[in-house]
Amino acid sequence: MNVIDKVLGVSPSVLSIRAQRLELISANLANADTPGYKAVDIDFGDALAKAQVASTNLDSRNGLHFDIGGLKPDIMYRTSGQQSLDGNTVETDQEHAEFMDNAIRYQASLNFLEGRIKSVLLALRGE
Repeated sequence: MNVIDKVLGVSPSVLSIRAQRLELISANLANADTPGYKAVDIDFGDALAKAQVASTNLDSRNGLHFDIGGLKPDIMYRTSGQQSLDGNTVETDQEHAEFMDNAIRYQASLNFLEGRIKSVLLALRGE
């Protein structure tokens, strides 16, 4: 683990997983009227745990180990309280709520990462 990884911690992984989740929720909303479409999502906690394990098992000094841009989280079908007659399981109200929650958490993670970077820059400048 290099110095940058130690300074940034899990923040890059958190941002990546949150961005992937935003894409999935957006796809759910876009397909709200598609017959037979099944809403999908990821388990954030599980995806983050897998990303942390992968980052600790990666040895960049070993020529056989290389970074592939993060792991793809397991995509799961979201259970629906009430399926529509055409088989679509997207509940737009729930999707909007999940989207906003995830977007706020993404922004908070981004602000936290920005603060860490500013702290490192201040330390490097000796201020």
